[in-house]
Amino acid sequence: ALTVVVALMGGGRKAMAQNDPQFVQYWAVPTFYNPAYLGQKEFVRIRLGANLQWLGIKRAPQSYIVTADMPVKLGKKQRMGVGVTGMMESIGLYGNTWVSAQASYQFRVLKGVLSVGIQPAYYNTKFKGSEVYIPEGDDYHQPDDEALPKEDVAGQAFDLSAGISYTHKYFSVGISALHILEPKIELSEDNASDTETTQFSATVPRQMYFMADGHIPIKNSLFSLQPSLLVRTDFSNFSAEVTLRSTFKQFISFGLGYRWKDALSAMIGAEFKNFFLGYAYSYPLSPLNRASSGSHEIVAGDMGERHFGGKPRS
Repeated sequence: ALTVVVALMGGGRKAMAQNDPQFVQYWAVPTFYNPAYLGQKEFVRIRLGANLQWLGIKRAPQSYIVTADMPVKLGKKQRMGVGVTGMMESIGLYGNTWVSAQASYQFRVLKGVLSVGIQPAYYNTKFKGSEVYIPEGDDYHQPDDEALPKEDVAGQAFDLSAGISYTHKYFSVGISALHILEPKIELSEDNASDTETTQFSATVPRQMYFMADGHIPIKNSLFSLQPSLLVRTDFSNFSAEVTLRSTFKQFISFGLGYRWKDALSAMIGAEFKNFFLGYAYSYPLSPLNRASSGSHEIVAGDMGERHFGGKPRS
């Protein structure tokens, strides 16, 4: 999500960016955070996600994502994964769009799969300057503040991300870097002339992610446990989320999650034939809980196996 932090710098103005949307069910959309997780099953995997944060607060963040990936065989032993991701979000007066292509190359290591992935992307940002409202008596901003755009502005930039992962029958771990180039997006009005010297810009900061999850069958029962962890940092801010889920008969799952000093969450999901559906509710632990009843999230997608030859990888 991009947050306005406006500073006058020479003849231009700069708006710094903040964080990517973080889904409570991050374990269901791993390729959104790390392209190395592509094509690690023998089927086409499609996911759609919607996260509505802080209901009750006007212009609270809303994020929508789509991911799709599949394996591509290279001879008898080596193979690749290919995929795409898309993201649309609104936060305050900002609107952000991110569309990417993804590819990974996989190696057999010990009894698991080591994968390296890359992700070129297109990133677009819009700011509704025409809807900026500054009430009278504001101690920090004035209605004629030149550091705020008075009209709608937009811009786009090339983005690049990469990651590495190791997947075993009982666990997986991955490290990724999103927005490696820290793209600077020049924001301008649609009808602005090239001779105008005042410009706005937004920077998408580099984000580092560490993801881990496990699959632990419970002996002599129909249950299994799936602990997972997602850590991210831009070296200024830090976020960590831990989740514990339990699955019954590989059909219905339920779990709890905790995001460090931010939120508690509960989730439930089900897999039936070719379809997966998951829901999560998060309650904020910050003072936001005075104004918001919490956040809601839905992730749905196709789980059907469509074999490309050979045995499915675990």
